[in-house]
This record gives sequence, C-alpha cells and structure tokens, in this order.
Amino acid sequence: DGDGDAGYCIWRGGPVSTAESPDQHELTAPEREEIDRWLAQFPDTPEGRRSAVIPALHVVQHNTGWLPRGRMDAVAEYLGMAPARVYEVATFYGMFEVEPGGRHRVNICTNISCMLRGSDEIVEHVEKKLGISLGETTSDGRITLKREEECLAACRSAPMMLVDEVFYTDLTPEKVDRILDDLE
Repeated sequence: DGDGDAGYCIWRGGPVSTAESPDQHELTAPEREEIDRWLAQFPDTPEGRRSAVIPALHVVQHNTGWLPRGRMDAVAEYLGMAPARVYEVATFYGMFEVEPGGRHRVNICTNISCMLRGSDEIVEHVEKKLGISLGETTSDGRITLKREEECLAACRSAPMMLVDEVFYTDLTPEKVDRILDDLE
C-alpha cells in the first residue's frame, strides 16, 4: 500500500467527503514549504514522513477551511503514504474537518469542567441565537456549530469555546453574543 503497513485500515470518523472543487487536488508551493519545515523536524525515513501527517493536514485545513479528499490525497502523495492512512488520521481526530462547513466554525467544549460551569446553557443559548442545532450550519453559510467538542484544555476558565482557532474563555451568554455578532 505504499507505506510498508499491512493492506488494511479502519478509520473511526464519518465518511470522507467527495465534494471537490477543481483546484483542490494539489498542494500549493507555500503549503509544500511549510510541510517541508515540519518534515525537517523528523527523521528522513518513511516513519518520519508519516510523523508529519498531522501538521500537514493542519496546513491544508488552515488554507482550505476543511480537508477535501483530493487535498488529503495530495498530502498522502507528498508524504509518500497510502491515502487511507491520511484518511484515518483526518477522521480520527476531531480537530480536522472532512466535510465543508460555514465560513466560521464554533466549537463549544462540553467536557466535565465546562459542563459543571455552564456549557450546556451556552450550547442552548447558541443554538437558539443561531437557529441551528449542534452539527448544523446557518442558512447563510456563516457559522457551523460543531457537533461535539472534547476538552480544549482551558478548564480553569470554563466554559470555553474555540472559534476559527481562537480560544474564548469564561463564557457568558452576553460574551458569546458579542463574539458571534462580530463574525462576518
């Protein structure tokens, strides 16, 4: 299968989207340069190249907003891995998006510390404000409310959420309203 592993794989996430646009089948020169910086931190072996898959997926997702199948295939080819191995990583970790979504992604932590400090009320408030439920996107395509978010490591300042890779802590309904209202 191209990377020295047994010829089978299981990925734990949902299906990998086949939605594509014509320019989503290759890595850009800046993406290759950034991935090369990550590759330089690992041994120049097949195992070392596989170690760069998570940072490579972050690079692509940062530029694309999500991980279309063609772009994951491009990562696999660049790293010399079987595409299925890249899909496994992308669908296993909740930080990766394999389906298109809104222009902004809102992830509200619902783990125990946040729950004990009011995240259930924050989720309910956001769903009501946006008119959508967890896992849905607003009709204008502005915001996707992520279905579930595991611990985001800000327990001391719970409840918290992640919006487009920016952490917001000590949430109140009023603070959430200001954050969401500022998203274009």
